[in-house]
Amino acid sequence: MLERVLELLAPALAGPAPVVVDANLGLGGHSEALLAAHPALHLIGIDRDPFAIDFSTRRLAPYGERVTLVHASSDEMTSVLASAGHPVVDGVLFDLGVSSPQLDEGERGFAYSYDAPLDMRMDTEQSLTAEEVVNTYSAAELTRILRDYGEERFAPRVAGLIVKERAKEAITSTKRLAEIVRAAIPAATRRTGGNPAKRTFQALRIEVNAELTAFEAALPASLDALALGGRVVVLSYHSLEDRLTKQVLAARTRDTSPPGLPVPLPAHQPRFRLLTRGAELPTDEELARNPRAASARLRAAERIRVDED
Repeated sequence: MLERVLELLAPALAGPAPVVVDANLGLGGHSEALLAAHPALHLIGIDRDPFAIDFSTRRLAPYGERVTLVHASSDEMTSVLASAGHPVVDGVLFDLGVSSPQLDEGERGFAYSYDAPLDMRMDTEQSLTAEEVVNTYSAAELTRILRDYGEERFAPRVAGLIVKERAKEAITSTKRLAEIVRAAIPAATRRTGGNPAKRTFQALRIEVNAELTAFEAALPASLDALALGGRVVVLSYHSLEDRLTKQVLAARTRDTSPPGLPVPLPAHQPRFRLLTRGAELPTDEELARNPRAASARLRAAERIRVDED
């Protein structure tokens, strides 16, 4: 949804020296488009994947000193912006989820379509892997992760079979895990809805990388960092991320004045306004170009008030 992202952020980046944050840098596609569209723009790119930082460093090299790239998690945004000398910014973009290289590089263990070690780390320098989660978490912990992060309605069955099978031999490959999940899902359910391992792999990826925990901290921090007229745009790819985005933005765009007052209290008036009605979906044209965009949901908001010192 590149064109829509550019359209939503453009009004906030019209000043003489705007600053924008790409909180999930990935391959730098959004960042490159933003830099090209706004010649005075300074971009701060954050990503926890060293490959993403290396790739985007090369891709964005033509923009020279207009680019600051930081190997960090998005929940470190406040400290990253302070270190970069830009505690207040004009725009923030979140493009959540897993990037195409992470899915396409089979050896990283994100995809059930490849036989690879159970890894799933976005930051390859961290210690926790999917293999450790699968082989050491209790049945109750696995059930919670599969239910909460994967929305897997057969979570107890899947967790139970994982625990049973790992007692025979440690589960170390994506292929074996996918086979175990498939065996745990009732046959009637397996015939619809795509690969039955999809929800389990999503849940494990979120747990390994603490994705929702990071986003829960990063989104409010990004709103706090926005200048008057600044905008945030969030691209999410599953209902958990979209629900969290909706809740945070709704809280910031609500008038909290006590009911029945003749005049709204300034201290209780919203600091932000929504720029999207509900979650916007990709167009048919975009889906034809990029089928992976099918699950994308876009929400955006603008800062309309700042607190008085």
